[in-house]
Amino acid sequence: MSESAWLSLADVVLALHAAFVAFVVLGLALILIGNWHGWRFVNHLWFRLLHLTAIAVVVLESWFCIECPLTTLENHLRLRAGVEAYGASFIEYWVGGLLFYNAPPIVFTLIYTVFATLVIFTWWKFPPRRS
Repeated sequence: MSESAWLSLADVVLALHAAFVAFVVLGLALILIGNWHGWRFVNHLWFRLLHLTAIAVVVLESWFCIECPLTTLENHLRLRAGVEAYGASFIEYWVGGLLFYNAPPIVFTLIYTVFATLVIFTWWKFPPRRS
């Protein structure tokens, strides 16, 4: 495969990774805003289980110092394309790049854990319902 094809695949993985992050972050916002506005779909069990599972995976990877498989795959594809891979986790790299903020990995682990605690709080405050 050509270098541009490897790079295109890496970009697809990056887009999927960004979509995953958006689902985790915006999913919580949607649950909170949706309950405030009385939107029933935000408490459907399938949506809430998917959201809880997504943040649980992130937190467990962080606690056990496991690099996200999407980061690993993207880095592998970028190396195959002949370009430099990330030197940090996906979130550290992009948050650092977007906000010019450099923090030790423990800060991100704490953020993920607090965020997961908020997700769990929404299960108590706004329990999911079967559709």
